Amino acid sequence: MTDIIEAIERVNGVLVDLSLEAFENDWQRQWLVERGVEIISEASRHLPDDLKARNPEIPWQKVAGIGNVLRHNYENIAAAVLWKLAQADLSTLEKACRSELAAEQSRGRR
Repeated sequence: MTDIIEAIERVNGVLVDLSLEAFENDWQRQWLVERGVEIISEASRHLPDDLKARNPEIPWQKVAGIGNVLRHNYENIAAAVLWKLAQADLSTLEKACRSELAAEQSRGRR
């Protein structure tokens, strides 16, 4: 879970104050975002099923599957798709992971 949170933080840091147009013209940032999404995807595959069941608002299959798309079909992934994913979709995942991590840490303190 911490890998997911860290990757999301890095993706957000790469995109801070950046417009879609600027992102589309910056292949280096696109690569960084792609790598972050790949890490998120792979890490999501290792989360326990009960955690995923507690967070049904997250499309877990799509989260896991986007990594395959990036690895095998990367030349066809539009920058706008990565942009939307980073801007609109990662915040829900980050919120769920932070909540689960806090609950896990709380249980560990008892």
